[in-house]
Amino acid sequence: MAVYTDVSDQELEGFIASYDIGTLTSFKGIAEGVENSNYLIHTDASPFILTLYEKRVRSEDLPYFLSLMEHLAAAGITCPLPVRDREGRILRELAGRPAALISFLEGVWIRRPGLVHCAELGTVLAKFHLAGLDFPMHRGNDLSLPGWGALFGDVLGTADTVIPGLHDEIAGELDFLGAHWATDLPVSVIHADLFPDNVFFLGDKLSGLIDFYFACNDMMAYDLAVCLNAWCFEPDASFNVTKARAMLQAYENKRPLTGPERDALPLLARGAALRFLLTRTYDLLNTDANAFVKTKDPREYLRKLRFHQRVQSYRDYGLGSD
Repeated sequence: MAVYTDVSDQELEGFIASYDIGTLTSFKGIAEGVENSNYLIHTDASPFILTLYEKRVRSEDLPYFLSLMEHLAAAGITCPLPVRDREGRILRELAGRPAALISFLEGVWIRRPGLVHCAELGTVLAKFHLAGLDFPMHRGNDLSLPGWGALFGDVLGTADTVIPGLHDEIAGELDFLGAHWATDLPVSVIHADLFPDNVFFLGDKLSGLIDFYFACNDMMAYDLAVCLNAWCFEPDASFNVTKARAMLQAYENKRPLTGPERDALPLLARGAALRFLLTRTYDLLNTDANAFVKTKDPREYLRKLRFHQRVQSYRDYGLGSD
């Protein structure tokens, strides 16, 4: 979450007045994340999240994201819900941007996930994938292999100013993935960005998922690979196979992976690492210095990519181990 678009007091008061949610008492911008502008809204009835969708999010995709939240909630996946105004509208406009008011989800995100958190995530991720199988809408993954090539084109001449030699490393990895990428694995709705700051806990119990604005229809095992990257590395860049095993075993207790999914896991993990290496590099080079947002270091994902390049088998992630 972040703030790119400023909202005046008068604009916000008028916006909130069109909902049956009480009187506005306070609001403040939320600095975390890089995608949309977000405000924490308090009324005399309840807190809410106000999201203004920025240029990177296509307005035609918003019905998919908002309908997905409702679908997941109906399937028992705890997540925020869009709030309808007095005219029944979910999607509005505010300060020149598409906007939605979302219910507030209780909980905190864990900065140093432990085994119990990784296992909780594995269980809920499998439930998420199973719930997505009958979601009637479809959205392709803009940030899969073709999208990575387009992103590379956007940073082609400047990548080495971020990390010396980065251009050649990305080019080589794109060539490899282009020749070997999996295309026939089981598909459902995936979250595609399930980092710890998008998962809330109350104590050691997962209380809900947030931020569905990369959600799409793609390979379920790729989503799992995103989570291996996001949850199972330590601050010193070492891979914690015990956390990975806890996540994967919990996932398979709800949805066993197929043989081809297991075999493809190292490849998918490389792709997931490259995806975030590219987007972090792009954001570092293109984020407005005046935006109320902190960019993330792409070096973290270069180290992760190099780890996955050395992996020989899915067993190196603890899968299939006792």
